[in-house]
Amino acid sequence: MISVNEISATEAVLEETRDIDTWAVSRILSAIHREDGNAHAAVRRVLPQIGTAVEALAATLRAGGRWFNLGAGTSGRIGALDAAEIPPTFGLAPECVQAVIAGGEGALVRAVEGAEDRPQPAVVELEARGFGPGDALVAISASGQTPFTLAGLRAARAASALSVAITCNPLSALAREAEIAIVPEVGAEVIAGSTRMKGGLAQKMVLHMLSTTVMVRLGYVSGNLMSHMRPGSRKLEERALRIVTQVGGIDRDEARALLRDCGGDLGEATRRARGEGA
Repeated sequence: MISVNEISATEAVLEETRDIDTWAVSRILSAIHREDGNAHAAVRRVLPQIGTAVEALAATLRAGGRWFNLGAGTSGRIGALDAAEIPPTFGLAPECVQAVIAGGEGALVRAVEGAEDRPQPAVVELEARGFGPGDALVAISASGQTPFTLAGLRAARAASALSVAITCNPLSALAREAEIAIVPEVGAEVIAGSTRMKGGLAQKMVLHMLSTTVMVRLGYVSGNLMSHMRPGSRKLEERALRIVTQVGGIDRDEARALLRDCGGDLGEATRRARGEGA
């Protein structure tokens, strides 16, 4: 049974907005903007824990393991969004960083009511993907009490895999049971319990800090350039040209020819542009 103390961190009522339904639009927007600033401050306070997770996740991927983001509702969608962006941005194969969301892929675009309350599907989905001791799970839940997410975390612990929690509730089971707990305490939401707001914002910040820094550590960034991205659109093809010219100190025609010789593989093109072999 979940205690009142365990859920109070994300279900608390923000006194300053009790009568928000009577406010002018400008006052509502100002309050939301002010509270979003508290999410930024909360993430700053957990930078050491994020750093610990970065090193652990980088070690997992370096050793050939996989990284799974797992969550329900807003948390699951944020995890899926971050995982989906890694292949085009950094050039990793899609299986390297995956997402598991309560309710399946359909829950990415439409809420699947009650899916978060069913723990077993999390275990079944991880087993179906061959999740094991060399992998890592990032379990995401603002309240830290979502049954689906807790089941995934416990499955990771049972498999002797790395377990990382991102939650806004320091008293939650998720925070207690994870090997590494990242707990930005954002406080009560402008609309009580609506953790798609500050809670979701803090979780998004933590995830993109994790994924970006892990990719930098693994060498998928040159300077601050996306040296391994996949140029799958005209905009990205143009960006790839700029990257090769900057990395190699060559003109656009040379960069275009080099990319063509490398079959569009930007990572290989930048490597050759730096003179690291043909």
